[in-house]
Amino acid sequence: MTLDDLIYKPGLLQGERILVTGGGTGLGRVMAEAFLMMGADIYLCGRRGAVVEQTAQELVQQHGGRATGHACDVRQPEAVEQMIEAIWADGGALTGLVNNAAGNFVSRTEDLSMRAFDAVANIVMRGSFNLTLECGRRWLAEGRKASVLSILTTWVWNGSAFTVPSAMAKSGVHAMTQSLAVEWGNRGIRFNAIAPGLFPTEGMSARLNPQGGEHVRADNPMGRNGRMPELANLAVFLMSRQAEYLTGQTIAIDGGQYQATGGNFAGLASWSDQDWANARSAIESRNAADRQQRTA
Repeated sequence: MTLDDLIYKPGLLQGERILVTGGGTGLGRVMAEAFLMMGADIYLCGRRGAVVEQTAQELVQQHGGRATGHACDVRQPEAVEQMIEAIWADGGALTGLVNNAAGNFVSRTEDLSMRAFDAVANIVMRGSFNLTLECGRRWLAEGRKASVLSILTTWVWNGSAFTVPSAMAKSGVHAMTQSLAVEWGNRGIRFNAIAPGLFPTEGMSARLNPQGGEHVRADNPMGRNGRMPELANLAVFLMSRQAEYLTGQTIAIDGGQYQATGGNFAGLASWSDQDWANARSAIESRNAADRQQRTA
């Protein structure tokens, strides 16, 4: 991404200090890169410390500025507390938090184990709450303004068959966004969310399109997937002080997919038992490759 991809003047986020969870890859990396290019100091966290540290180094090499990676399992309150303590000690309070860390895969609900449910729900809902509460308590105690941005889906409005753990967890974060926008609004803390449509990433393609091939919604009114700078520009706006009166909102950026089709996975009702068996096999292979990479 270059400055030509962003619609703002350089320096818009000068003086901001923003943490992006799941910031080493995918949408998290894209948003972190945009924040850095606009002048913010950025912190990235993820379970794979080597990945977020490498991403931080690469972004600084490309754009300058300051980026730091932290290994952290957002599901664990103790790990979150230790990371936030370290960030506060490294130059002062955060001014922004992006709850982006997530997990998801397609599955018939009757095939799910509780471990599989927890794998998604604990990252998305518990992780987002852990980070928000840890930062929020500090901001409130110090009397600081701040902004929290959560990455959701359009399923928070209508649910999604075959991704029920994600639909439940993301809906919980949607409710948190609306609730805390009111509860903490008079103390200067804003809450908003983005509900992206298809912005293809490696993880999304592998887990949400396990049958292979490019994941493109032919029934999208615009006939295409999202482009990363489009998401980045929206995220920068929501995290900027120029958006201080905007709070409690979840904004879809999906080319009109939600209005046209509901934007979810209801169409998988046509899959056969063999289709689901193939999907499970592909997801298991992907998970095994991830585990091998983490332990390498």
